[in-house]
Amino acid sequence: MSSIRIATRYAKSLIELAASQGKLEAVHNDVLMLKNAVKNRDLELMLKSPVIQNDKKIAALNALFNGKVDSLTMSYLTLLVTKNREAFFPEIAHEFVNQYKLMNKITSVKVITATELSEAAMEALRKKLLETGTTFENLDIETKIDPTLIGGFVLEFDNKRYDASLSHKLSELKGQFSKNLYIREI
Repeated sequence: MSSIRIATRYAKSLIELAASQGKLEAVHNDVLMLKNAVKNRDLELMLKSPVIQNDKKIAALNALFNGKVDSLTMSYLTLLVTKNREAFFPEIAHEFVNQYKLMNKITSVKVITATELSEAAMEALRKKLLETGTTFENLDIETKIDPTLIGGFVLEFDNKRYDASLSHKLSELKGQFSKNLYIREI
C-alpha cells in the first residue's frame, strides 16, 4: 500500500474519532505540535528505525509527549507504533491538516512579495480573494518575502500559482525579445 493511501486512511480515522469525541481542536493543535517535533532528526530516525523495538518507541513517545498532548492523541501515537505505521507520521500529520482544513472550509493561501505587505494591502488581498469565489470564506494566509521578485507578488492556493511579479514580467519580455519577431533574416 502506498504511503499516500496509508496517510489518508490513518488521518481520516483520527479526524473522525476526534470529531466524534469533541476533541477536534485539541487533536489538531497536538498534530501541529507533533508535526514540528518530528522535524527533529533524532526523533524522526527513532520512529523510522526498524532496529528499535516498539515498546522502546512507545516509552520514548510517552516520556516526550505524555501530559503535553490529549489522551486521544497519545493513544493514537501508541496505535501507530503497534501497527508499525509510526514511520508514516509526517505524511499522516500533513494529510490530517489537509482534511481538517477541508472539513472547516479553510483555504491556505501563500503570498510571496518582494517587501512586507501593509495591513491595508493584506486586507485588500483578502477581500479580492473572497470576491473571486474560488476560496472558502476562512483564509489561512502565509506570507513570505523574496527580494528577487523585485516587485509585485506571487499567489499560491489550491495547487494554482498566479505570478504577478516584476521579475516574471521581465522574464517574459526577455523571451519575447529573444524571438525577435520584427527583424527579417535575409
